[in-house]
Amino acid sequence: MTTPNKTPPGADPKQLERTGTVREIGSQAVWSLSSCKPGFGVDQLRDDNLETYWQSDGSQPHLVNIQFRRKTTVKTLCIYADYKSDESYTPSKISVRVGNNFHNLQEIRPHVLHVVNEESVNQDSG
Repeated sequence: MTTPNKTPPGADPKQLERTGTVREIGSQAVWSLSSCKPGFGVDQLRDDNLETYWQSDGSQPHLVNIQFRRKTTVKTLCIYADYKSDESYTPSKISVRVGNNFHNLQEIRPHVLHVVNEESVNQDSG
């Protein structure tokens, strides 16, 4: 999603999109996964249904690659994680990397997820 201003943590991305605060741009990208179980791939990751999800099927690291066809500015990245439902499958660390191709990706901001009131909350770690 892109946004002209800083998006408050915990904000509902669908509500922000309805009000014009953000614009969903994921459909402009090519998505790929390091692995997935049958029926738990990119389509389930992107379908806006909180009952469906991506499930990896391989050794770590588990990767979601999002490649845009041209240079694209992304100001906000929204990730839904449900610790209450996923428990041990909820990631504890997320690394966001950018670059011109897969071979020159550089980490821009590591994130550590903390559980607060049984919900995963994204907090910058640095």
